[in-house]
Amino acid sequence: MTETLSQTTLIRAARAVDAHRIIDDVWVLIAGTTIQAVGSGRDAPAAHRVVELGETTLVPGFIDLHGHGGADGAYDNGPDEIAAALAMHRRHGTTRAVLSLVANPLPMLARSLDSIREAMSNDPLILGAHLEGPFLSPDNHGAHQPDHLLEPSRANVNELLNRGQGVLAQITIAPELVGAYDAIKQIVDGGVVAAVGHTVASQHITRRAFDAGATVLTHAFNAMPGIHHREPGPIMAAAEDDSVTLELILDGVHVAPIVARTLFQAVPGRVALITDAMAAAGSPDGAYRLGSLDVTVADGIARVDGTETIAGSTLTQDSALRMAVGQVGLSLTDAVTALTATPAAALGLSDRLGYLAPGFAADLVGLTADLTVSHVWADGNQLALRQAAHF
Repeated sequence: MTETLSQTTLIRAARAVDAHRIIDDVWVLIAGTTIQAVGSGRDAPAAHRVVELGETTLVPGFIDLHGHGGADGAYDNGPDEIAAALAMHRRHGTTRAVLSLVANPLPMLARSLDSIREAMSNDPLILGAHLEGPFLSPDNHGAHQPDHLLEPSRANVNELLNRGQGVLAQITIAPELVGAYDAIKQIVDGGVVAAVGHTVASQHITRRAFDAGATVLTHAFNAMPGIHHREPGPIMAAAEDDSVTLELILDGVHVAPIVARTLFQAVPGRVALITDAMAAAGSPDGAYRLGSLDVTVADGIARVDGTETIAGSTLTQDSALRMAVGQVGLSLTDAVTALTATPAAALGLSDRLGYLAPGFAADLVGLTADLTVSHVWADGNQLALRQAAHF
């Protein structure tokens, strides 16, 4: 496809980092919504606009497989709150996102899916919806209303697949529930990613779920049995299956840095950093809602009122990046991979997202030396960043 000069932007920076390579003295040529060329040195193509970023490091736009909202808005609550939450996360480098919904009655989930469909019609950066509920274990439901949990019957799964056609990207399911294996096959046959989570399943039961077609572990270590030396549990079932991506909330609260480091070492290239962010992300401490539950946020930690149950996070992905490098000890390449190429692969989008390469979406994030987001391009459009937006 030929682009006119007036549609092109050339971005120069000190370096570029993605899952495949590091390029010093880099230039990236954007044509419309796509990266047209990438190279190094002063011999770069002509472009209508040239952006000089100096010592900035360019990385691909971050992809969030699992988040519930931010900026005092929830993805359950309609296009206006969806737009506000996404705008905040994009200022922190998340250019593409899957919008997660908590457990609710089927008619409410259907309405939320319709709202996400409406939002997607105006926003190509939304990658679809994730139903974190209602097919969760009543013994490990976390911050999901237990009254809204359902068995994954063929009829229930079919209703959600039908109502979510063209919108649904992922469904989480507890594999020990009656009918779960058949439901996983039904979900995958419907073109939707099946994930295992909010479970009390053993390693054996979880392995059978992956054999049935599940390919994601929902927020590893959280809302599932831990690793025991005689009962390894779902985490080890995921670790031994190379087809499985393991989500991880890296906020220093959900999972200790040493545990995160061990996971990255055990399954290189298969950890996807997620936010699991709720409405309080990018907002002050105080009272919030997650679905139908009241939540209080104190010191940035969200908990269901009257309990010690963590209710999502207040995380943004740039913060997860800084923790991955600064506290977990990952290389910048490995940390960027967990925010870009790995989640793209989990969604089957490795051919157009997650890399700085010709033919890929023009999603780029500029980082300062301390890994603060300084510039964001999403689908070829440069976003205005508020200097005060460093929550």
